[in-house]
Amino acid sequence: MKDIPEKIFVTGTDTEIGKTVISAALVQGMRADYWKPVQAGTEPMTDTERIRRWTEFPGRLLHPETYRLKLPMSPHAASADEKITISMDSFKIPDTSGRRLITEGAGGVLVPLNDNDMILDLIVQLNFPVLLVARSGLGTINHTLLSLKALRECGARVWGVVLNGTAHSSNEEAIRFYGKIENLFAFPELENITPITLNKAFIQTFT
Repeated sequence: MKDIPEKIFVTGTDTEIGKTVISAALVQGMRADYWKPVQAGTEPMTDTERIRRWTEFPGRLLHPETYRLKLPMSPHAASADEKITISMDSFKIPDTSGRRLITEGAGGVLVPLNDNDMILDLIVQLNFPVLLVARSGLGTINHTLLSLKALRECGARVWGVVLNGTAHSSNEEAIRFYGKIENLFAFPELENITPITLNKAFIQTFT
């Protein structure tokens, strides 16, 4: 392994960027616990339920969400619909009994949690090394560099960037250079998501 941290916060440049699949690969390959602090959208299933289905891990390794909101919206809006205010004091790191922990955010780094705080504030509060998930194709340079800028300006510890999708060497080179990224990974496209394919993708990407 390339000095993978014991705890990782997986965030993204956007929603539907592949955070959950890459989180599943990390969980599978590292035999790590999984925690989704804020789930916004419960149908057809939550991200924790997806991780369980894809990895076939026992439920005890998948920790309950601090906030589980019904609507697939930004957490600040989904929580307001349920007349809930997300409190930063509510987030408590799960007890993993020494196992590694993969924590997955909601949407991108500047997604609001409440009137004052964003996912970025949760990242800073937890102080886990960050793995930023980005698309591999057109537009990713701008989105990735903006996300890196926001993370670094707030003092977050960026561990690496993973580009999800068809390999694009020019984008990889640009993000590595302009983003000053040492750990840049390319995650393969998966037609079927199973424990076997996740483990292979983990080995291919991170080892």
